[in-house]
Amino acid sequence: MDLAFLNPLYEHPGPWASVYLGPAVPSESTAHEQSLAAAAVSRELAEQGADAATCRALREAVDEMRHEADPHGRAFFARDGQVVLDPPLASPPPAPEAFWTPLPRTAPLLDLAGEDPVCLVAYVDRRGARFELRGALGSEDAGAVAGRQWPLHRTSTVDWSERHFQLRVENTWEHNAAEVAEALAVCQEETRADLLILVGEDRERHAVRDRLPQPLLDRVVEAPHGPGSRLLDEDVARARVEHVRRRASDEVGRFLAARGPDAEGRRGAVEDVADLVEAAREHRIDELLVRPAGPDTHRALWVGEDPDQLAVRRTELRTLGQGRGLDEEHTWSARADDALLRSAVATNAPAISVTAATGATEGEVPVGGLGALLRWK
Repeated sequence: MDLAFLNPLYEHPGPWASVYLGPAVPSESTAHEQSLAAAAVSRELAEQGADAATCRALREAVDEMRHEADPHGRAFFARDGQVVLDPPLASPPPAPEAFWTPLPRTAPLLDLAGEDPVCLVAYVDRRGARFELRGALGSEDAGAVAGRQWPLHRTSTVDWSERHFQLRVENTWEHNAAEVAEALAVCQEETRADLLILVGEDRERHAVRDRLPQPLLDRVVEAPHGPGSRLLDEDVARARVEHVRRRASDEVGRFLAARGPDAEGRRGAVEDVADLVEAAREHRIDELLVRPAGPDTHRALWVGEDPDQLAVRRTELRTLGQGRGLDEEHTWSARADDALLRSAVATNAPAISVTAATGATEGEVPVGGLGALLRWK
């Protein structure tokens, strides 16, 4: 997950209000129910110590959700009487949650707003293909490509006089498959689709796949439907879930392979909290892996206003801050997952939830719930 969109949350110090809410359910009493939800959020934050201006800003923002078309809900991050960020969610939270903490409570976003692959569906036949973009919010036409229209069909005879015609048919099919593959690659680049789904008869699907650029092959899924049938939402959802699971499993595999030392004795991955903190301070996190159920995710770290100011112990943080005006008034206890995510954002490192990689035979990875692939300068 690219975390760049979280940058506005770290441009100002906390404390921060973080709220996760599911979608507003349309009904005759939607306005009243949303008002009650907004009041409950405001009350919960006030009980945790949030200031009145921030509670009021969030109450108004939550109340306005009844006018939004977010199918899975929304997260809100606010401070000093202002909602700074309100990203839509890719899946609804199990229950409404509100937090008043020194750092924004961003870790739940890895599961709730993380992998939400956009699918580019290609309905392929011998004449060409039509493209459809399918995402969480619905579908839209994404264009079409028409290849050569003749000759397309072989004759039933095996007479030698027909061989030249049969070869022309084969050439037409191959030409059209190449045109479809080229157009599909261009469409993927324009739409930034995460997943390509090829729909059609076996031969046509395979011919297009064989001609796609190598970097796109890991994104391709084939669906054994006839070319004229529209792919069902359930099929798309299944492909999206499998894509997320496969990507998480791949990252877990990379992490496991990198844990051992290389020829120079350096490890390419760490999961001990102290090692993660050191890597974060030295800007060596290349990708952060989070297993939200792990015990280390809610372990307390000590943080300052700067993303590089984090430590396992408060005394260590004060030592790091000597000469930079870091005193007890500017150090706070924060969850380890939120503190490491702030460091990842500051160094442009991505993060991924490995929740979907539940089939990994290696067991609970990372062991404590937090791990990182490292970069070395």
